[in-house]
Amino acid sequence: MANELEERIRAVIAEHLGVEPERVTRDATFIGDLSADSLDTVELTLAFEEELGFAIPEEDAEKLTTLGKVLDYLNKQGK
Repeated sequence: MANELEERIRAVIAEHLGVEPERVTRDATFIGDLSADSLDTVELTLAFEEELGFAIPEEDAEKLTTLGKVLDYLNKQGK
């Protein structure tokens, strides 16, 4: 069962990439599986920052390539 944070992040990803939320699994890659391009990934990072209210350093943002990796990162940040 997904928690509230996971559902919020899934909704952001689905909205920004124009995909059905069901396609946004923990392992689906933004670029490969969800057809994002590099600009989309930058926009996703900005959307995450807006949704969560804190900045994500560029070196960290580059590693956020799946929902699972975003959630792991947020857990490590105490969010």
